[in-house]
Amino acid sequence: MKRWQFIIGIIISAIFVWLALRGIDLQKAWLAMQSANYWWLIPSVAVYFMAVWARVWRWQYLLRPLKKISLHTMFPIVVIGYMGNNIYPARIGEVLRAYVLKKKENVPISASLATIVIERIFDGVVMLGFVIFNLPALTAVAGGDSGFVGNIQQVAVVGTLAFAAALAAFLLAAMFPHQSLGLFHRFVEPLLPQAIRSKVVGMVVSFWTGLESLRSPQNIFMVFLTSVVIWLLETVKYWFVMHAFSFEVSFFALMLMNGIVNLATTIPSAPGYVGTFDAPGIAVLSAYGVSPNIAASYTIVLHVALWLPITLLGLYYFGKESLSWSNIEQQIEAVEEEKKKLENF
Repeated sequence: MKRWQFIIGIIISAIFVWLALRGIDLQKAWLAMQSANYWWLIPSVAVYFMAVWARVWRWQYLLRPLKKISLHTMFPIVVIGYMGNNIYPARIGEVLRAYVLKKKENVPISASLATIVIERIFDGVVMLGFVIFNLPALTAVAGGDSGFVGNIQQVAVVGTLAFAAALAAFLLAAMFPHQSLGLFHRFVEPLLPQAIRSKVVGMVVSFWTGLESLRSPQNIFMVFLTSVVIWLLETVKYWFVMHAFSFEVSFFALMLMNGIVNLATTIPSAPGYVGTFDAPGIAVLSAYGVSPNIAASYTIVLHVALWLPITLLGLYYFGKESLSWSNIEQQIEAVEEEKKKLENF
């Protein structure tokens, strides 16, 4: 099954790469890369790691009801997790992050996974906010009857409904933990096979514990505000990399690009979001009148600049922590099996 998932991801990435490079003059795109001023990558990487530190603080904030952990301890764990996302398919780095936290700080994997799910939901909400906020400007540039704009509008509507429903479900579960757990114990627990009942129930209770950070409006506001700061900082990286090339669009256009490409990377793909990042990025810039050749050069360089530094740093921390790939894979498989059991019931 995992092999098929990997193969499907490769096929999807290949389709998106074809879409990205369709109509691109590769020689002109290569010349645009050669003439770029790569000194702009230095401030872009610096601001990106400011966003990483903001992610570290956000996760620490979500974990406070479970355990107070220093930012110094959390930073390598977060970086290792994002490295895992970059080299493994299906965002396995999220499980890797939870595993390393369990190993170092003895925080239950189910509980930390709940906080990571909360992060992803708030990220999705902010990304959709970026898209919806900047759609009128794109409509004015590309034309109100543009098929591209219409497709983005449809995705934004569907995505907003999906993320709003998920956020509402988690908020209700967090605000009414006894009632929601009571429903689980009453209706779901009796259906579980006796052999796995106690283990699954323990995982569910631990997962619910990880939702404690959503039980106050102040905490919800802080997590949302931090998420906005994170993605604005990442957009600043897009802005710095843009200055390495011979084009210019508004910061709001880059916000829109940021939102669309990151929503697109939720689609199953090859490791590193090959294609699913690049095709929508090129399409957005082309809609703003940027030459497709320059848009392709910029998007590829931006993709590498986002992928490479944190992956290298994550591999460094991975080696420093003396972690074993075989042990981690066994833990990931165990967690995935437990998740499947929960989904089946």
